Amino acid sequence: MSQEYRRTKTTVSLINYHFVFCPRYRRKVLVNNVEERLKEIVEQICKENQWNIMAMEVMPDHCHLFLNCLPTDSPSDMMAKLKGVTSRKLRQEFSHLNHLRSLWTRSFFVSTDRNVSSETVKQYKEKGGE
Repeated sequence: MSQEYRRTKTTVSLINYHFVFCPRYRRKVLVNNVEERLKEIVEQICKENQWNIMAMEVMPDHCHLFLNCLPTDSPSDMMAKLKGVTSRKLRQEFSHLNHLRSLWTRSFFVSTDRNVSSETVKQYKEKGGE
């Protein structure tokens, strides 16, 4: 888990976000192959956008995601992209998800703190992702 500052031509930053987002109606659909495919898609999106995944925990009815990003990335835009792409791809690949009008709720939780990548993630993992 890195606490190193990220440098671009014009900025030096250390921005860490903790996101939590849920399927619509907290349905327990993030299991088995859906869970694995969700992780793959999230990793791909993060790589394309230069968001570093510090930790990801997928529960049947919600997902925790700890990301390090640049100051040009807004949390709302990040969630819009993650939810939009994952919803579209998962619903295309898993027909049992098509009965949902949309996969994700419109809301999400986000928190930021300079120390979120080390202490918070460590405590979160020690508690077993609860």
